[in-house]
Amino acid sequence: MSFENIIGNDKIKQILTKAIETNNILHSYIFLGQEGIGKKLFAKEFAKMCLCNTKKNNCTCKSCISFNTENNTDFNIISPQDNKKEKTNNVTATIKIEQIREMVNKILEKPIISDRKVYIIDDADKMTTEAQNCLLKTLEEPPSYVTIILIGANEEKFLNTIKSRCTKINFQNIQDSVLKTYLETNCDMKNITDTMLKIYNGSIKKALELKGKEEKFIEIENMIKSIENENIVKILNKGKIIYEEQSEIINILEYINIVLYEIGKNNLKYLNCIQKVNNAINNIKRNCNIEMNIDNLLIEIWEEINK
Repeated sequence: MSFENIIGNDKIKQILTKAIETNNILHSYIFLGQEGIGKKLFAKEFAKMCLCNTKKNNCTCKSCISFNTENNTDFNIISPQDNKKEKTNNVTATIKIEQIREMVNKILEKPIISDRKVYIIDDADKMTTEAQNCLLKTLEEPPSYVTIILIGANEEKFLNTIKSRCTKINFQNIQDSVLKTYLETNCDMKNITDTMLKIYNGSIKKALELKGKEEKFIEIENMIKSIENENIVKILNKGKIIYEEQSEIINILEYINIVLYEIGKNNLKYLNCIQKVNNAINNIKRNCNIEMNIDNLLIEIWEEINK
């Protein structure tokens, strides 16, 4: 059993593999790192390895077969839940105390298929304070057969009492060269530029969310680079590409900031435009008119670059 199908974080692969090989599996872990870099994939593969009855590669034991078909009764994932009120008010989904109470009760039931039980709490940094306090006693006195893996991107959201009872494993962003090779080989993503890799920020999830936008990003980058040599009317006409897909407008503006920063390394005027883009992002988040906002932004950038 191995992590061979997961890219990046090789040191963590070694740590978790050694835990399996030496039967030194701890009762609680906290996997920390930005979203989309594979923490959940690592947690699931580690859970499968913990539950395996043989600890061999390509195992066909009952535990592994049931795990692969998502029917292993000794494994469960807890995730944030929406409710109608939260959806209406655009409130971020949370993990509530009721979910943790149910998990704690299930933990007390002994394993059926394996000799262990593994619970993953995905987006665990979205647990309410009440939910974290409910989990605390189980982390303090866990049954001998249980392993709990918390996954989160924001360490500050965890109570200190939770963090102190878990073994912390920090995940690193995937290296640009490794990510680019993976995306080209496995995801049919071509024409990935160095600037695009910067907005992916080492996250496979982010890269896949933006799949199919490669040509659009290249066109936007070329437009920004041409501002110094074009009149404002042409720039505004070209700028329509920015708000053609309004669902991606924040990602596009963040990409423009990356382009501005890269050019700004040699021309300070471009760095002066970054705050203007940030202001536009804030305006859009406050539901200001997108097309008007983008037109104003392009005018401000053009004026700054050409003054």
